[in-house]
Amino acid sequence: MIEIPATPPQSADDLAAMLVDARERSLSLMRDILEARRLGPCLAIVNPPLWELGHVGYFHDHFALRGLYGLPDYQLADADRLYDSSSIAHDARWTLPLPSLDETLDYLARVQQSMLERLPDGKASSAQSYVYQLTSLHEDMHGEAFLYTRQTLGDPPPTLGPVPPLAEPAGPLSGDVAVPGGRHRLGSTEDEVAFRFDNEKPPMEVEVAPFSIARAPVTNAEFAAFVDDRGYERRELWSDASWRWREGQDLHAPVYWRKATDGSWEERYFDHWRSLPPHQPVAHVSWYEADAWCRWAGRRLPTEAEWEVAASREPSSDGRSLAPGKRRYPWGTTPSDATLANLDGSRLDRVDVAAFPAGDSAFGCRQMLGNVWEWTASPFAPFPGFQPELYRDYSAPWFQEGRYVLRGGAWATRGRLIHNAYRNFFTPERQDILAGFRTCAR
Repeated sequence: MIEIPATPPQSADDLAAMLVDARERSLSLMRDILEARRLGPCLAIVNPPLWELGHVGYFHDHFALRGLYGLPDYQLADADRLYDSSSIAHDARWTLPLPSLDETLDYLARVQQSMLERLPDGKASSAQSYVYQLTSLHEDMHGEAFLYTRQTLGDPPPTLGPVPPLAEPAGPLSGDVAVPGGRHRLGSTEDEVAFRFDNEKPPMEVEVAPFSIARAPVTNAEFAAFVDDRGYERRELWSDASWRWREGQDLHAPVYWRKATDGSWEERYFDHWRSLPPHQPVAHVSWYEADAWCRWAGRRLPTEAEWEVAASREPSSDGRSLAPGKRRYPWGTTPSDATLANLDGSRLDRVDVAAFPAGDSAFGCRQMLGNVWEWTASPFAPFPGFQPELYRDYSAPWFQEGRYVLRGGAWATRGRLIHNAYRNFFTPERQDILAGFRTCAR
C-alpha cells in the first residue's frame, strides 16, 4: 500500500462536491476551444489543451483508483505513456497520439464516477480525505493553467456565468505600511489548514526584521512609467541573467502590451486589444521584469517570510511587535467570498488595486489574496525536515531549478486552494502566468 499523509477526515459529500465542481470548471474553461481545434497553435510555454485535459483525468486515475484503491489497470489503455507529466518532456506532449476529445471526456467521466462510487456515507477516511483533496486541488491548479493558456494562445475568454457586482471604491492605493519584526512560523500546521501541500511542511521558525511593505501591488500605470523611462533599455537596471533574458526576448515592454496610434498603452486581453487599465495590478511580468522595476524605483521585492507576516500576523496592542497567533486569510478565518477577494475566476479579469477593502490584512495590506500572484525575492527551497509526499514530484524536483516563490493567488485561483501559507513557484522568465508583484522599501 502507498503511504498517505494523515489528514483530518472530511465529509464524503463535501469531497464529492469538490470533485464534481473541479471537473465542471475544467470543462467550462476548455471544451469550446477543444471542439474548435484539437491542439494548437503549438507554443512550448503551455501544454496542449487536449493533453492537459487528459492529464487531469490521469492524475485522478493514478493517485485515487490505482494508488488509493489498488485497481490493477488504468481506465484508459496507455494512460501513463500519454499523460504522466513526470516522465513526458514538455515539448513531446505536442506530438503524442492523443485520444479524441470524445474519448478523453469519456475517460474523465469514467474515472470520476468510479471515485464517487467508492465514497462512503458520512465521513470519509483520512486517506480518502487526503487523496480526494489532492486530486481536486490539482485539477483546480490546471483550471488556472487553462485560463492563462487561453490568454497565451489568444483565445476568447470563456463564459463562466454572471459577473458579481463590485461596489467597493476603485482606483489606486498608494503608500506603505510598517510591520514590526519578530519571530514567525513560516508554513502551516494541521490546525490552521485542513489540507497542506508538502512544501508547506514542517513549519519553519524564522526571525523577521522590521520592514515597510506596499499596501497594494504595483499597478499598470506605475509599471508604464518605468517602460516610458526606457527601463527596458537601461542595462544598469537589470542583473546579468535578466539582461541576457531581455535581449534574447528583444523585449521593450510587458509581453501583452503595445502602443496605440495615439501613443497610449494597450494590452491584449485574451483575443482582443483594449486600453491599458491604469489602476489594475500589472500582470504577466516575469521575476526579471519585477526585479528591474524595483531597481528603477529604489524598492525591493519582499521575502516570502515578509510577505507572509504582512498577510497573516497582527500587531501587538502597542504596535511595536507582532501579536501571537496567525491568520489563515488576511482578513481572518472566514473563507473567501465575492466581497473579500478577487478569486475563483468570477470576474475573468483583474480589478483595481483599491477594490476589496474588506479583505485587508491586519496591517492594512490589500489584495494579498487574489487579483495577481506576487513574486517574492525568495528562491523556492524546502523547509528543514521536508519530506516529499504522495505526489512526490510536486515540489522536490524543483528546489534546485532556480525557481522563485510566488504568494497570494490570482483572479483565476480557486478560493478553496489559496491561503496565507500557500507557496507557488516558477522560473524567473515566466510571463504567461498571472503574476505581478508588491514591493518593500529598501
